[in-house]
Amino acid sequence: MQDANWILPKDAIFENFDNRKTLLLKGNRATVKNLQFRNGTIEVDVYANSKRSFAGITFRKQNDHMEEVYMRMHKSSQVDAVQYTPIFNNESNWQLYPEYQAQVTFKNKGWNHLRIEVTNTAAEVFVNNQSVLIIDQLRTEQHIGEIGLFALFSNRFSNFRVTHRDIKVKAKSEIKDSIISESSVITQWKITKAKPYTVKGLNFEKILNAEYTTVQTETSGLLPISKYIKKSSSGNFEQNKEDYIVALKTITAIKDETKLFSFDYSDKIIIYLNDKKYFTGNNSFRAKGVQYMGHMNFNSNTLHLPFKKGLNTIHCVVIDKANGWGLMAKLD
Repeated sequence: MQDANWILPKDAIFENFDNRKTLLLKGNRATVKNLQFRNGTIEVDVYANSKRSFAGITFRKQNDHMEEVYMRMHKSSQVDAVQYTPIFNNESNWQLYPEYQAQVTFKNKGWNHLRIEVTNTAAEVFVNNQSVLIIDQLRTEQHIGEIGLFALFSNRFSNFRVTHRDIKVKAKSEIKDSIISESSVITQWKITKAKPYTVKGLNFEKILNAEYTTVQTETSGLLPISKYIKKSSSGNFEQNKEDYIVALKTITAIKDETKLFSFDYSDKIIIYLNDKKYFTGNNSFRAKGVQYMGHMNFNSNTLHLPFKKGLNTIHCVVIDKANGWGLMAKLD
């Protein structure tokens, strides 16, 4: 905990507090200098804080991609008190991975101890020496990178420690995911680059004439868009401006028929089939109430789409501001 060991934001402060050397972060990330981390243990003490704030650890950082685990101490005893998210192109994606959060009760005085044990593609999270979360699949696919600390709003850190070693992470209890085995899940899309979104600035001629790149979904069928696309406005949470991409899927039908299109998205979407608009929706954080998270599920939305014999095109305009830019769909 010496400032010479860190790459710090301008407003970070090293000072003595509670008879300790501490680092006060006011809503940013601090990175350890000249240190690469692959496997081992990362741990830190965070001073109790009842005000809305996030405090955590980042690891395996390469450019603007990294893994991140954080405590939300103002959410003590709630189901999302601890969260894991991959950071893609400097964007958090917690909305896309609701399975990686935990109910934890924090100390309301003194220091809370956060520890992460990492091995290869998995990690286990401990709070005050109790195991609270197992991450069976770290999502960035990066096996080495920088480490550091993260705070949203103000939080105070002490006793940051790193141990490099191989660790065996406990297996997560088996979760049967029927989606993975369904042949109807769309696992490949063609997508455009990101552009700033305005209602007046979007027209279907732009969609038809855009350049597309082919990308693969995760095994579950989830497409984490920020993994492939850098937004024009990123890293500022709800202060971001909205960006959009277009995801294109071509379907060949052997006859005229109606198909069931099941899908979900984050944050907003406009869906076209063969140049005709069929759906618009808003799934943003808090869009449907103060406690609405905007988590994604295949069965959240369904459309009966009339396919014609021959070639058909689905265009999904996916619009995002923050917290996770995603798309998933299946066609029955």
